[in-house]
Amino acid sequence: MAEANQSLFSYPFPAMGSPCELQIYAFSHILADAAAKLAIDDVYRLEKKYSRYRNDSLLSSLNRVANDGAGVDVDDETAGLLNYADTCYRESQGLFDITSGLLRHAWHFDRGQLPTNTEITSLLARIGWNKVDWSPPRLSFKPGMEIDFGGIVKEYAADRVAAICHNAGIAHGFINLGGDIRIIGPHPDDSPWHIGVKHPRSMQGAIGEIALQHGGIATSGDYERCIVIDGKRYGHVLNPTTGWPVHFLTSVTVIADLCVVAGSASTIAMLKGSEGPEWLSNLGLPHFWVDIYGNYGGSLIVD
Repeated sequence: MAEANQSLFSYPFPAMGSPCELQIYAFSHILADAAAKLAIDDVYRLEKKYSRYRNDSLLSSLNRVANDGAGVDVDDETAGLLNYADTCYRESQGLFDITSGLLRHAWHFDRGQLPTNTEITSLLARIGWNKVDWSPPRLSFKPGMEIDFGGIVKEYAADRVAAICHNAGIAHGFINLGGDIRIIGPHPDDSPWHIGVKHPRSMQGAIGEIALQHGGIATSGDYERCIVIDGKRYGHVLNPTTGWPVHFLTSVTVIADLCVVAGSASTIAMLKGSEGPEWLSNLGLPHFWVDIYGNYGGSLIVD
């Protein structure tokens, strides 16, 4: 009965270029506020450390080293992220590549025009995790390269929030960082949280909901940042080997124990195109996908 005496507290906040929200149950506003501050402060810490938009971030300093073709020793947290990125690169056969952020110099989704083949080709020459020498803790680059943790850090932050809240005595709640969600624990009565799955072709609509009591859930799609030219949609998920957007799956949702695993799996599936559904099936994680023809499938039941 004591569990049922907890109240639900909500903390909306902006971070990492996205609207975010922490919802937690606690016995008092004081306890909730204290846990929320610890958790949200850590999100801001990670944003400050790994943002490519801040000149004073660690990532920007790494990219200055990368541009010079030099090397640098990294801290343990950064080494952990690099090790995970290396695993994703190998598991995806080179499709999940944290050096591919350079392609943003060719793709400007706010301009409504396509880049030229010359622009893309010049960038591809400087892309490839296999060109980086990663011998922990030493990271060494060839000249003109960059790295970007955009496909990992937000999900990693969600997992960090869950751990911080647990350590602060919070057993029920969830964190939503711009659509990357990690469950801290079910409602106090053990009922699940209901997570909406966005329809990839309806800005206001949802395909349905997924009931979740634990773990992380993430969705990748071609609809958040895109341009449509001559009736063809060009999304922001870019193949690092061609420099062009993927074109088969419109949305992939994955559930895993960790949000960072769910996020990378959904992105890899998008990058694999027509091979994505089979790859997801072999991966064995609960998932749901929609393709450009409106077909859908996966092991998840979306009500």
